[in-house]
Amino acid sequence: MSADHEVADISRLSLDGRQRVIVLLVAFLGWMFAGLEMNIIPLAGRPAIQSFLSASATESDSISDEQIEGQIGKWFARYICAFLLGAAAGGLLFGWLGDHIGRSKAMAASILCYSVVTAATYFVTSLEQLFVLRFIACLGIGGMWPNGVALASEAWSEGSRPLLAGLIGTAANVGFVIAGLLAKYYRDITPEDWRWMFIVGGLPAILGLIALLIVPESPHWLARQNAQEQTKHSVSMISVFQRPYLGLTIIGICLGTVPLLGGWGTLNWTIPWADQVGGADDPKLKATISICRSSGAALGSLLGGWLASLFGRRSTYFAISLLSLLCSGYLFWNLTPLAPTFTIWVFVLGFFGTIYFGWLPLYLPELFPTAVRATGSGVTFNFGRIISAVGVLGTGELLRTFNGDYAQVGRFTHWIYLLGMIVILFAPDTSGKRLDD
Repeated sequence: MSADHEVADISRLSLDGRQRVIVLLVAFLGWMFAGLEMNIIPLAGRPAIQSFLSASATESDSISDEQIEGQIGKWFARYICAFLLGAAAGGLLFGWLGDHIGRSKAMAASILCYSVVTAATYFVTSLEQLFVLRFIACLGIGGMWPNGVALASEAWSEGSRPLLAGLIGTAANVGFVIAGLLAKYYRDITPEDWRWMFIVGGLPAILGLIALLIVPESPHWLARQNAQEQTKHSVSMISVFQRPYLGLTIIGICLGTVPLLGGWGTLNWTIPWADQVGGADDPKLKATISICRSSGAALGSLLGGWLASLFGRRSTYFAISLLSLLCSGYLFWNLTPLAPTFTIWVFVLGFFGTIYFGWLPLYLPELFPTAVRATGSGVTFNFGRIISAVGVLGTGELLRTFNGDYAQVGRFTHWIYLLGMIVILFAPDTSGKRLDD
């Protein structure tokens, strides 16, 4: 099918205003609840690990506080890796499904996956069971992003995409804030009472069922399907690792890895650090830190698409990498969670360190044509999670090496933002590019 015929098909299949609003609303809520899911382990992971370690301890056990912190750090890092690896695999799997069965169906399946499995996690009886179920739930988290971004980007007009990118980018951080507010004002998360967070994480299953029934399909995808039926051409998952997409895929993976590793390998440690310092005396301190971080992140990611359109894709990425490097360096070298200005700097770092996530939904779909857009977006964003998982495991070992000193870990890992300043110099400038093939 010619490009002119495909454009005509897209025009014929275009969504009306009500359908576009439905697409945006469900994509926003799906990624928002995914953000809530992501914040469950940062908030409840340490208390859960403490409860299982306490249950397995015997009176004859003799273990120092430093060794206990080492065990907690090891398992905490494993759970973050379960998220990163699960989300990476889910991005590949559900992104591929989105290009084959449709964005809306794959998005609904992603929501059902992360919510139903999270609810089942309420019944775990060991650290190992928690690890396995978190991995499976995070398949859905990883699948939500590429399908939600591709569907929203293709459903709305070109002029709306910077705002859409910001809204989708900020959705997960709204979910982070909600989880923090629940932990601070609804019910404490302690070693004796942490399972309730997983029941909360199961509630989005209702949204998944609604998405199956009412979310319309992308007109771009439908037009592409018509073209493929006539040409008998299909796209495989490995297409984005072949020419002409290979170079773009590598660049996209690198650009997606920097903020992921910066967030999960650096900023993420401020929450268990606050829990370590606050402990039983102030169990709400970790929730306060989470809210400050996520509030800054919600604002930063909301502005990401707009800033990229105003100042250019490459300039914006370079600037936020530099500012994130400076802010994280100051926080980990000069402050502790009990410092009066600690929450302010967590907010600031949350702001600069997550502008990326309003930038990425705008930039990554621009790298790929419609035929491989969900696959390409899923691979470039989520494949970085695999690299980040290795990095997070390394930070867990660093925590053991530094005897539970979170500040030392942050001083080491924050240099990842310097890599972002270098990689963006080699990325193509897609400013002004349309999504039409």
